[in-house]
Amino acid sequence: MTQFDVANIRQQFPILAQEVNGHPLVYLDNAATTQKPNSVIDAIANYYRYDNSNVHRGAHALSDRATEKFEAARVQLAQFINAPAQQQLLWTRGTTEGINLVASSWGRANLTAGDRILVSAMEHHSNIVPWQMAAEAVGARVEPIAVNSDGTLDLDALAAQLDDRVKMVAVGHVSNALGSINPVAQIIAMAREAGACTLIDAAQSIAHWPIDVQALDCDFLVFSGHKMFGPTGIGALYGKRELLEAMPPYQGGGEMIESVSFAGTVYNQLPYKFEAGTPNIAGAIGLAAAVDFLQSFDRAAADAHEQQLLSLAEQQLQALGGYPLVGTSSHKTAVMSFVCDFAHPQDIGMILDQQGVAVRTGNHCAQPIMDQFGIPGTVRASFSVYNNRDDVDRLIAALAKAKTLLA
Repeated sequence: MTQFDVANIRQQFPILAQEVNGHPLVYLDNAATTQKPNSVIDAIANYYRYDNSNVHRGAHALSDRATEKFEAARVQLAQFINAPAQQQLLWTRGTTEGINLVASSWGRANLTAGDRILVSAMEHHSNIVPWQMAAEAVGARVEPIAVNSDGTLDLDALAAQLDDRVKMVAVGHVSNALGSINPVAQIIAMAREAGACTLIDAAQSIAHWPIDVQALDCDFLVFSGHKMFGPTGIGALYGKRELLEAMPPYQGGGEMIESVSFAGTVYNQLPYKFEAGTPNIAGAIGLAAAVDFLQSFDRAAADAHEQQLLSLAEQQLQALGGYPLVGTSSHKTAVMSFVCDFAHPQDIGMILDQQGVAVRTGNHCAQPIMDQFGIPGTVRASFSVYNNRDDVDRLIAALAKAKTLLA
């Protein structure tokens, strides 16, 4: 194993110290949501304990402090993804709302009958359904980009699909169901050459390695706080300034306006034009603390640690037998998705839970790729920085027990 100090990392996560069903918790559901370190928990609690107030236009010290921390969080997140300006970082409730915002607002302004939107066949439902809704409203079409049997995107198929009717290419940086890492820089360049905009769903990649939106040259990028050690209910949307400026507001209400009268309304400037109502102030502050946590260790060493856990787990799973892997790309994050020759994935998940091992089962909100592979779903074990070799051993032992009980 690498010299990554996983013991020190684990000590920062109080939830990992508990027992589940009489066994020490092994948490391997990180692709669904990551656990929270003490620093994030404390940042949220301290906001409510000392600074709780609404932000902007306050005439008192609490509001000033809350506003300062809220906007400092925006600056920090913008710098974290190397956005050109903090105004291009919009707060959302998460990846799903970010995609819905773009599909609704950008879609209303740019899509017409006969236009085409390309999404990969391995996408999460949140990067399919909003585009279907936007397309249905104007008579456009959503078309899948083919995925190969190993879980890699078929770039030749994408190249054949791109023409002047394609207005948007929306793909996940990493498949939540398979772990496959898509070559998004190449996809963005291909789409740009064809005159199409791009949206990158970075929900599954943001916690694993640095992302530079300027280097990628994507038009939009979305991610969620809860998948990068931050709180639930907060996320961000990055967009190119000229696109955001031209887009109509997503929701109406307070904060997103400059002035209101019954004769008409003048909308606020970026980023507030897209942030109607009281924001998730504590969430933004907690997400900034999560960025601090991510930047407190060597991220390349952390990624190498996760990759070694994945390699070890896949080797032991294949040696055990009876659990075929689904998604065998050579370029993956630390996600091990597999089926069972002798039982339904849900049955396996329940037996693992009885032994304190937490995994995810089902179609992982990626039903189209499950349909392509002809399976109802998978068991998914996903690793993070606080997992260790003992977690892998416990997982494999639990799967061996399931095999003994059910095979």
